[in-house]
Amino acid sequence: MSSQATARIARLRLTDFRSYHSADIRAGERPVVLLGPNGAGKTNLLEAISLLAPGRGLRRATLDQFAARGRDGTPAPGWAVSAVVEGAYGEVTLGTGVEAGSEARSRRCRIDGETVGSATAFAAHIRIVWLTPDMDGLFLGSPSERRRFLDRMVLAVDADHGARVSGLERALRARNRLLEESSTDPRYLDAVEQELAALAIAVAAARMETVRRLAAGIAAGRDDASPFPWATVAVDGEVERALTREPATLVEDQYRLALRAARVRDRAAGRTLEGPHLTDLLVGHGPKAIPAGQGSTGEQKALLIGLALAHARLVTEMAGVTPVMLLDDVVAYLDPERRVALFAALDALGGQVWMTGADPSAFAALDGRAETFAVAPGRVAPRPSP
Repeated sequence: MSSQATARIARLRLTDFRSYHSADIRAGERPVVLLGPNGAGKTNLLEAISLLAPGRGLRRATLDQFAARGRDGTPAPGWAVSAVVEGAYGEVTLGTGVEAGSEARSRRCRIDGETVGSATAFAAHIRIVWLTPDMDGLFLGSPSERRRFLDRMVLAVDADHGARVSGLERALRARNRLLEESSTDPRYLDAVEQELAALAIAVAAARMETVRRLAAGIAAGRDDASPFPWATVAVDGEVERALTREPATLVEDQYRLALRAARVRDRAAGRTLEGPHLTDLLVGHGPKAIPAGQGSTGEQKALLIGLALAHARLVTEMAGVTPVMLLDDVVAYLDPERRVALFAALDALGGQVWMTGADPSAFAALDGRAETFAVAPGRVAPRPSP
């Protein structure tokens, strides 16, 4: 898209998805608040929206986990998520799911009823950014968690990144299998390592570019007085460090040669010990100049929200469309000052926001500026104004 646009979900319909055998939500221009007790199915609604982005959604679930269960626990033979999206290209209907009776049991994606290859095609119409309670331990978790978070950030601005990461993972598995076989023809390893090196450089370069632009955006909008502290961000990995010093073509050749030289070592280890599959995302608390993991629990949560907001602004800049924001149970744990600041920041972004919570008072600062829905097990309906 050549100019900034906004996209919003005007209607969301679910069929045999998670706890919903049927659900239909119509949303307007205002923020959407989904209210209900724990376990009512609020997150399931956000998860359905997240499937309109490339990847496996905000829970990284398998296809069978999405299917609703009958009274006897038997999963439905298929499931579907459909959304009417109003965006830069007018109104389109995006749909995804598994068809009942399909032998392949693969996920199908459609735009206005026409089949497309994957949810990557949806990126022309909508971009989605989310924040969930599972991310609260991001800064203290494993590098693999931060790497997934990093790849999700890249994917929101570069819809083809997921295919590159998947290709990298397949190439790594293929190399590891070949290393296990003592009689493997070295020419097979040469071919796999050539593919692996090309994918590794592409993945690393995309990560570096996204983080570089994210850091620049954070620096440009830096506000030491904000209740959401600004973050420092950097990518940490051998391949990434090499790319800061040498041209990509040279680094690709060097990595390919390094893989060949490390075959004996990697065969003994049972895995490939060097590459962007081991990259870490380094995040710091800017105002305090400390690693994010050394901050208090409250500081880490506030830092993560600030990072999500900065990422949403980056998506707007790079993709040309303001993303839909999904905030799952984020507001409840903020103090009143931070709630007001969060709502103001979301207003400034200008995109559609879907939020969940159990306590209506947590959204009081919206002062009637939201569309509120009551969520109960298997049901969702507009909530009358108090």
